[in-house]
Amino acid sequence: MISHQKLTGLIAAPHTPFTVHGDLNLAAIDRQAEILDQDGVSGVFIGGTTGECHSLSVDERLRLAERWSEALTGSRLKLIVHVGSQNLPDSRELAKQAGNLENVVAMGAMAPSFFKPPRPAEVAAWLRDVASYAPELPTYYYDIPAMTGIRLPMGEILTLCMDTIPNFAGLKLSNPDMTVLVECMTFSSSSLDVLFGCDEAFLFGYAAGVKGAVGSSYNIAAPLYLRIMSAFDRGDHVLARADQTTSVAMVNLLASHGYLPASKFVMSLKGVDCGPVRLPLRNLDDDARNRIAEGMEKLGLIPQTTRAV
Repeated sequence: MISHQKLTGLIAAPHTPFTVHGDLNLAAIDRQAEILDQDGVSGVFIGGTTGECHSLSVDERLRLAERWSEALTGSRLKLIVHVGSQNLPDSRELAKQAGNLENVVAMGAMAPSFFKPPRPAEVAAWLRDVASYAPELPTYYYDIPAMTGIRLPMGEILTLCMDTIPNFAGLKLSNPDMTVLVECMTFSSSSLDVLFGCDEAFLFGYAAGVKGAVGSSYNIAAPLYLRIMSAFDRGDHVLARADQTTSVAMVNLLASHGYLPASKFVMSLKGVDCGPVRLPLRNLDDDARNRIAEGMEKLGLIPQTTRAV
């Protein structure tokens, strides 16, 4: 495995901004980066689930990565690019670009989910192929079974990847099964990096030893999660649990209206218009927007002056 610096802190998974007509709105990325920097995240994981990756063309994903690379020039924020797709040629092209872009520190890839890998061996073989197109770039396997339907023994996948992929860096684990997290953390004492991707269970991951987390909620409420970390570190577990409860309530609120359109709407309340979601996802009506704004107010996560009317 190549030598690499482990990723730490909160890594936001930004939305892909669209115009009202559904085209890429790359001009919004500077404002996204500005808000995330102000909120204290350590990096961004672009073009993943929150970024509606599989609703984008390859050309759009290439342009998105290029624009983020430009936007983060001179920034302290680290840039991780998601290159997973439903076929090898597209992932190879995305990986090759990621390896050549400025400011990219790593790439991640979720496995194809239409024709699913049947065994850990095929996961490792697929990721080895993709990783070879950016051989100097640390590469993470992105496990998100709720979206991909891929549920294979993670310990076997990690062992095979560590043994056969020179630039394998670790795992982005978006799996709410805490037994899987515990198993994966046994690998983290080595050079392997485990990034936790379940915002609603953030405290459990942090208590288990996770040092880096990737999530969509860090676009919206990074200060809340930084407060959880700080409270836990100083032994104030009561406050940490209370703030984690707020996190769960926020995630449930957004999910009840469709997490992606709801979270994109909340970004508009924070000062950056990320536009609509793409079909087949459903956008919000006025009633939903008002309910979300009211709920976020009650949770203390947006000021009342931003309330939808």
